[in-house]
Amino acid sequence: MDLGLQERAYVVTGGSSGLGFATAQALVGDGARVSLCARDEDALRAASDQLGGPDHALAVVGDLSDPGTPTRVAAAAVARYGRLDGALISVGGPKPGTALTHPDEEWRAAFETVFLGAVRTARAVVNAMSPEGGSIVFVLSSSVRSPIEGLALSNGLRPGLAMVAKSLADELAGRHIRVNGLLPGRIDTPRIQQTDAASGRPVTSRREWERQIPLGRYGDPEEFGRVAAFLLSPAASYVTGTMLAVDGGLLRTY
Repeated sequence: MDLGLQERAYVVTGGSSGLGFATAQALVGDGARVSLCARDEDALRAASDQLGGPDHALAVVGDLSDPGTPTRVAAAAVARYGRLDGALISVGGPKPGTALTHPDEEWRAAFETVFLGAVRTARAVVNAMSPEGGSIVFVLSSSVRSPIEGLALSNGLRPGLAMVAKSLADELAGRHIRVNGLLPGRIDTPRIQQTDAASGRPVTSRREWERQIPLGRYGDPEEFGRVAAFLLSPAASYVTGTMLAVDGGLLRTY
C-alpha cells in the first residue's frame, strides 16, 4: 500500500529511541522527512545519522517541559522542509510509584512534561501545519483504559490526555486535521526493559506479562512504528478521534 507519505514532513518527539525512533524510521522509509526532538543530544544526532542525516531527519535538541521547545521544533521542520504535515507526540513515561507515595513535586513535574508538554506540542504543530491539514498522533498508554500497577503518574495523566486528543479531533476536523491516540502495551523498548528491571526479577516479570498477552510475546518497536506511520499518513484519511491499542491483545476492554 502507498501511504502517500512521499515528501511530507512530520515532527517526532521522543525521536532518539524507542517508539518515537521506530515511527521516524517507518516514516522516512516511506519517503517522509522528520524533525526529531529529544533531550539527549548524542542519542539524537545518532538517530538522525541512522535515518540519513538532516535531509531526511533533522535533529532538534529540546525538552518538552520547556514551553519554547514545541514551537522551535515545528519551526525547524518548516524551515528545513518547507511544510509540516503533523506530528507523533511521544513523551517518556513518568517515574514509577504509587499514588500515595509520589510527592506533589513529582506530580507537578510529570504534569508539566507528560501532559502539558504534549498539549503545547500539539498546539505548536497545528499553528505551523500545512493549509491542507494533516495528522497528529499522541503516544499514550494502555493505562488510558486500565491502570498499570506501580505507574500511578501515568495512570493519572494518560487518560486525561486521551480526552484532550478526543477534544482536539472535534475542534480540528473542520481544518482537515485528524487527531488520534495510540495505546502501546508491552513493546520491547528501553522504557519497558527498565520497568521489568525495576521489579527486581526482570526475566520472571517478562514471562508473567507474556502469559497475559494473547500473542504470547512483547511487541517489537517496528510493529508499533508501522501502525503510527499509517495513522499519520493520508492513507488513514477517515480515522480520527480514535484510541488504538497496539498491545498484542493484552487489554481486556474495548
